Amino acid sequence: MKMKEKYILAHDHGTSGSKAALISIYGDVIDWEFQETPLYLFDNGGAEQDPEEWWEAIISTSTKLIDKGLVPIDDIIAVCCSSQWSGTVPVDKDGNNLMRAMIWLDSRGQPIIKKLMKGRFINLSGYGLMRGLKFLKITGGGPALSGKDPIAHILYLKKERPDIYNKTYKFLECVDYLNLKFTGKIAASTVSMVLHWCTDNRDLTNIDYHDKLINIFGIDKEKLPRLRKCGEILGTISKDVADKLGLNKETKVIIGAPDVPSAAIGSGAVKNYEAHVYLGTSSWLVYHVPFKKTDISHNMASLPSAIPDRYLLCTEQETAGACLKFLKDNLIYHEDELLKEEVLPNVFKIFDKMVEDVPAGSSNLIFTPWLYGERTPIENHSIRGGLYNITLKTNRGDIIRAVFEGIAYNTRWVLKWAEKFINNRKLDPINMIGGGAISNIWCQIYADVLNRTIRQVKNPIQSNARGAAFIASVALGYISFDDIPKYIKYSNIYKPNPENRKIYDELFEEYLEIYKNNKEMFERLNG
Repeated sequence: MKMKEKYILAHDHGTSGSKAALISIYGDVIDWEFQETPLYLFDNGGAEQDPEEWWEAIISTSTKLIDKGLVPIDDIIAVCCSSQWSGTVPVDKDGNNLMRAMIWLDSRGQPIIKKLMKGRFINLSGYGLMRGLKFLKITGGGPALSGKDPIAHILYLKKERPDIYNKTYKFLECVDYLNLKFTGKIAASTVSMVLHWCTDNRDLTNIDYHDKLINIFGIDKEKLPRLRKCGEILGTISKDVADKLGLNKETKVIIGAPDVPSAAIGSGAVKNYEAHVYLGTSSWLVYHVPFKKTDISHNMASLPSAIPDRYLLCTEQETAGACLKFLKDNLIYHEDELLKEEVLPNVFKIFDKMVEDVPAGSSNLIFTPWLYGERTPIENHSIRGGLYNITLKTNRGDIIRAVFEGIAYNTRWVLKWAEKFINNRKLDPINMIGGGAISNIWCQIYADVLNRTIRQVKNPIQSNARGAAFIASVALGYISFDDIPKYIKYSNIYKPNPENRKIYDELFEEYLEIYKNNKEMFERLNG
């Protein structure tokens, strides 16, 4: 029997912006607010965001949401954050950020990490054999050679920005920085620090920093935050923040998880071998497993989950919804002399309508979504996106649908190796979440391309925040993780369309050929 409703102020801080949501302890989304945050890209592979702009967005969205008076203030019992992963925020002893954050797209540390991980004699996929095996044994993975992991950010700062490195008291992940701002306390979780590749993940009950790995990197251990468990109570909200938001000063702050493990919980796919696909700025396919394992050739590994005593198979597709945003901002609705409308229509709804009228396969037009390289199932920073097989008859509808399909082809590529990871066990059905999962047509395309049943989770854009709320609800004793599936609702269930299977099977094979035949050219152009 349900207890009296209480609520969590859950934050989902992504690359595109920050969402604040009021969510019940049983996962019901009451309402939410969103505010964009700028992204700063540089020609040398830099990708940054301003933590002050993050915090301004969090305060603004929280205030707007709370001021609506939708629930009694005293019934908002906790704050829990989820955030983009694989970012680096250097802070001083007072918790002030020393520069803009280097986020998950930042590859400036690539030359440093490549040199560090290369062996003297025998190398496998760019990793020295003995060094690579050491990381695999202890952490379950190893630093990405793309330079996009936080440890590469730290190494870049040590070499290229020693002024920042030397002033840094602690290097924080994005979610841990937000917790600092809410409480004034510096801490990280055993989940958030995984992608630094310096924690011993072999015993989930005793994860800690590994001195030998830290020595390999040559960084100062004291600059890393102390580790706590995901789901622990970090403390109460600071008086200053409580006053700004109008919250009770006894409101607890729960240590949440980065986007991937939080979304896994919010998707409802919490049992072993139950998968979800997230479609946001980036994309991923993820599921829980009871064991630690790594497939280094395809850049996927099972890492500590936000659920105690469980691992999470993690994959990462670099750009997904970002491809549609690129299409909107740079081609179809670019703000220049070609378009002088003051107010843009809801472009993405128009995309959906146009795509519905285009036959499956987009007249054999193929889009590759590698606009910023790729992570899984191949880690390749030099490959780039493209539209292949354009003719004079190609129209906007073909292009838009091809973008939808190309992103799904890449997920099918990931799915192939994700299922091999568990000895070809079939992942079916698959829960779909994220902003892209709002699109009915895209969910159907995924069902057809993957040949899997797709369950469209209700309020899919709030799955990260829902995951944060569930983490808080479990931490405070209201529910258990095993209870979560019964609280998940689905908007629609999509079955594969047999008529589209042959079309997508053939085009997917050509998609793979595009990579195979062009990867060397991309290396020459962008390597």
